[in-house]
Formats: sequence, structure tokens, C-alpha cells
Amino acid sequence: MAPIDPDEYRSASREHWAGAAGAWGANRAIMQAGAEPVSQWMVDAIDPQPGHRVLELAAGSGDTGFLAAELIEPGGTLICSDAVEEMLDQARARAAQLGIANVEFRRIDAEWIDLPTADVDGVLTRWAYMLLADPATALRETRRVLRPGGRLALAAWADPEANPWASAARAELAARGAVTPPEPGAPDMFAFRDPQRIVELLEETGFEDIVVEQIAIVYRYPSLDDWWDTTLDISATVARAVGALTPAQRDDLRDALDARLAEYVAADGSAALPGLTHVAAAGA
Repeated sequence: MAPIDPDEYRSASREHWAGAAGAWGANRAIMQAGAEPVSQWMVDAIDPQPGHRVLELAAGSGDTGFLAAELIEPGGTLICSDAVEEMLDQARARAAQLGIANVEFRRIDAEWIDLPTADVDGVLTRWAYMLLADPATALRETRRVLRPGGRLALAAWADPEANPWASAARAELAARGAVTPPEPGAPDMFAFRDPQRIVELLEETGFEDIVVEQIAIVYRYPSLDDWWDTTLDISATVARAVGALTPAQRDDLRDALDARLAEYVAADGSAALPGLTHVAAAGA
């Protein structure tokens, strides 16, 4: 397979996230319920203080940054950013719902951060760097906008096997030739599965005092049917691949997934699907 064209990938990625924003907003509550420990760890890691300026990159619905917003009052500002306006619309709606006022919403590409040098005290980036065409450039930009002593906190998914909530569907589809696994090193949800890659990138881009840990999380659904509906809603890759199957092939796929995930289903039919993520913090 030929290497990805970075510009084509960036354009396709923006188109993807613009189209996915509504689905992620609709499923925000169930996804954030599982991800809450990750958001809390990240916010604690940057140690937000009153008066700080905090930047959240690839904020999506903004849940992680909004946890920091109250901690930087009075006088602090959260810059809630995303590469597409559609995601920012989701964050604006969530901020209004929560009554958060000390926030600026800005469309920012993580590889070209439109902020002055040494402008912010902390940066939060949950599950984004591994999806970028050039994560090293994004981390250098992150380092540039941080003030001396400022802190970065990030999250990146661990091994697919430890994340059946996301990997099971792709694995079954790949086994049927319906999706092609990404090339090694290509942008992907699991591109940072090896924590050493995180450490090396942070060192290469000028960060210090690097800490990498793992957090186990659980996504809970009323049933596997609800998990499947959510997966089809938030994953365009899975939805496209499933849409190309015949009805018989779709039934076979669901039977295989039900068998693969049976150990996570309780007697009442509810499903608790585990996940594992790396979290990292570093200083500028």
C-alpha cells in the first residue's frame, strides 16, 4: 500500500469529523460516562490554577476542558478548540447547558496552532495526536504555545485487544475482508499503542518530566444492540463497511460479534465493554 498523502488525509479527516459531529454529540453522555476517569486524570495532571489560560485541542464536545474551566476561575480562560466548526457547535451547546462562561471557542488545527508563543499554561488533548498526519509537528506546536513550566496532558489508546468496545467490530470486518487494517505508523486510533512511541515523541519535541500511565475504563450499554447502534453511529468506517455487506453477511457479522463479546454481557442483557488507554503528562 502506498504511503498516505498528508494533505489528502487532512482534508478527508476534516470532512469525516464534520460529518460525525452530530453523532458524537448525540452519544456524548454514554461515551463521556466511560471516559470520565481519563478526563479527570488529564485535568489533574496540568494542575490548573485561578487565572490560567488552558487550551483544549480536538475538544469535540468539550468535556475534558470544561472540567478545567471552573478550576481556573477567577480570571482564567479556557480555549476550547477543534479543527471543524461542527464539533465546536457541539461544545458550544454543552457549555451553554453547563453555564460555563469563561471559554473561547476557536477553530484550530493542532498541526498549526493559531496562538502566540508561550500563550497558555496548560494543554489538554484527549485521543487526538495519534489520528494526525504529523503528530510530531502538532506536539512541537503544543510545546511552542506553552509558557515555561506549562503542562501538557494527553491520552492515546492502548492495544486493540484491550479495547474490545472499539476493536471487535473492526477485527471481525477485517477477517471478512471488509476493511483494510492501517499500515504500521499510519494515523489510526491505535497508532500509539506502544507507550514508548509517546515517550519518544514527547522527548523529540522538547518536553520534559514525562509521565505515562494506563487507565482502565468501561463503556456501559443497556444491551449489545445499543452498543452496536452506537458503534454504527460514531464510526463511519464501520458503518460504511457494514453497509456494503449483504443482509446475510450482516447477520453473520452480528452473530460473530455477539459471541466475541458474550463475556461482557450480564444476566440482565446489559453490556460492560472494557477499554484501556495511555495517559501522559509532560512539562514545557
